[in-house]
Amino acid sequence: MKILTYNIHKGFSTSNRRFILHDIKKSLQLVDADVLLLQEIHGERVISNNRFDDWPNNRQFEFLADQVWPHHAYGKNAIYKSGHHGNAILSKYPFIKWENIDVSFMRSASRSLLHGVVQIPGVEKKLHLICVHLGLFGRERASQLSILVRHISSQVPVDEPLIIAGDFNDWRGHAENYLHHDLAVNEIFKSMRGEYARTFPALMPLLSMDRIYYRGLEAVHCQRLHDQPWNRLSDHTPLLAEFKLF
Repeated sequence: MKILTYNIHKGFSTSNRRFILHDIKKSLQLVDADVLLLQEIHGERVISNNRFDDWPNNRQFEFLADQVWPHHAYGKNAIYKSGHHGNAILSKYPFIKWENIDVSFMRSASRSLLHGVVQIPGVEKKLHLICVHLGLFGRERASQLSILVRHISSQVPVDEPLIIAGDFNDWRGHAENYLHHDLAVNEIFKSMRGEYARTFPALMPLLSMDRIYYRGLEAVHCQRLHDQPWNRLSDHTPLLAEFKLF
């Protein structure tokens, strides 16, 4: 099972000069992961519909999911006059349920966690997927991580496989204190390569912002997609991981 996490920067290039969602779609389809956990994806954007000739007629997550990922969930994160963006999970497997959890610390910076539960054909146990995009400030992230830990502790049985992935904005590595110690989850790059993957900025990754944590699965492979065309798409580098279910 292949899992990919990616902050798509609302479908714009790093400089915001070019709308490149069509290029992102092609690149994601070539990877052909089973599940995508995406951040900064538009659910609605009125202004851009008029500014860009190639702006899709449907919502960005529906546009990306087309013909490959028949099941998807979207959770609003940032809401403004011209629309909203948030987190999305695209899946080849059907959802049993999903919910969007508000973890906003400040009124001016709304944030949420998207928790989806999918059923893989032939596998008895349900797979829990949590897509995150945490805040920019230390106290903000600490509050959001505490909510995340409480939610998982109460809503995710310890014997059911779990993946937490997304943009943690955690360049100092403090999330480890919450996720590994409190939830007994591991980060795949830290486990397999000894350090987090550097993912930001995409042109010359210096900071480890994006992560894939897991529990109840066997890690097989992990890869940072930093070559062309990825380094000219979003401002973040996508991460790809492969797991076996026990």
